[in-house]
Amino acid sequence: MHYSDNLPYAYCEQIGKEIRDISDEIPFDIPDSWEWIRFSNLVNFSMGKTPPRKETEYWENPIYPWVSIADMPADGTVISTKEKVNQFAADNTFKSGISPIGTLIMSFKLTVGKVSILGIDAFHNEAIISIFPFIDDDRIVTSYLFKILPLIAQNGDTKTAIKGATLNSDSLSNLLIPLPPIAEQRRIVAKITELEPCVTSYGIAETKLTNLNTTFPEALKKSILQEAVQGKLVPQNPDDEPERVLLQRIRAEKQALIKAGKIKKDKHESVIVTRDKIPYEIIDGKERCITDEVPFEIPDSWCWCKLSDIVSFIGGYAYNSSDFISSSQNQVLRLGNVKPDELKLSAKPVFISDALAEATVAFRCKTDDILLTMTGTRKKRDYFFTVRILCEEPPLFINQRVGCLRAYVTSMSHWLTWILKSETVLSQVFQYETGTANQGNLGAENIMKTLIPLPPLEELHRIVAKIEELIQYCDKL
Repeated sequence: MHYSDNLPYAYCEQIGKEIRDISDEIPFDIPDSWEWIRFSNLVNFSMGKTPPRKETEYWENPIYPWVSIADMPADGTVISTKEKVNQFAADNTFKSGISPIGTLIMSFKLTVGKVSILGIDAFHNEAIISIFPFIDDDRIVTSYLFKILPLIAQNGDTKTAIKGATLNSDSLSNLLIPLPPIAEQRRIVAKITELEPCVTSYGIAETKLTNLNTTFPEALKKSILQEAVQGKLVPQNPDDEPERVLLQRIRAEKQALIKAGKIKKDKHESVIVTRDKIPYEIIDGKERCITDEVPFEIPDSWCWCKLSDIVSFIGGYAYNSSDFISSSQNQVLRLGNVKPDELKLSAKPVFISDALAEATVAFRCKTDDILLTMTGTRKKRDYFFTVRILCEEPPLFINQRVGCLRAYVTSMSHWLTWILKSETVLSQVFQYETGTANQGNLGAENIMKTLIPLPPLEELHRIVAKIEELIQYCDKL
């Protein structure tokens, strides 16, 4: 390949007496002392084979390593293979013979341009070629190709570029290789070898940075919520109404609902009191210290309570598939509709008639209700989403395995949606998880045992405002 006298600025190739311009095939410029050369003019290469899989005579009593792409460490040495073939396969399938130790091999199908050096004598499959340079003093050409082939096999913006597509015998033969003088090849290999540890270190650092950039916003959100539940996100104000006033208001609202018959009285109601900074739980007149159960210290102006002290729980109704109609205003919320921080009403929506809606009105959502899912993938823990209902229209009804928390003081609902996302609270919730190895379930009774740190109402609102301010910055990240 050379510059033609007739085309002084174009790359040309002479085949027999024909000279043709190949400028559109050249992927980049090279120094004047280099030449472009076709792969088949630089090396001899042979493709591997796979003996018939269903014929055991090729595979029984194997003795020869047989390389697949999975056996090839990128830019490394093949020292073992998962599979081997026998002497019958060697005699009848691999007529070109075994590739000796030190042979450069390259994948050219599926994973294109993966190169390795054989550290053992081995055969290989048809997605791999063995490469034998015609001239290879001191293995310099092999070493040079070992460094550049991964790039060359996939490089270029021209219309004939490979770009990771599966190669074949013709495209391999026509692959253009930039060829420096032998002495420069030697220097190139030496310099790449010298720089590879630095490149590896840079790659590790870049991966860590990428992972940090990916995970940092979510990690920051978790830290914000942790600070919030521990009373460290905003300062305490001694002029705030004491938390006991909020508790008295909550209990009064709860008693009013019990008296009206809207909720049932707890048979063994729990009350948590603090004496000398030590929390005690009182049930049926008996008290016990729960210092070992509280997950962290809270400000003196805060108190501990159970989730059951501040919300009522409404379980979903077991609607049958036969209850669903094609169109209506009354939508039933199922697990697939409740996602992190949002309701996906368009996700396979189902509806019920006005008559059934009236009959199951106790399961209709109200403004400031908090919805959560109670079934999901156990290992991923990808459920217990909390979503606050902001409007009672359109009418929404909860199906089984969707739970509803209804705060006795509705102005606390927004705060609760954030608190129930914190890792400290979630770890309490999931300690009672049941189910199979794959599917996890949460029960209402256990959810309601969750310990909640309760601040004064004014501070509670300041916490919500600060969380939302900081979460906006996290989302921008």
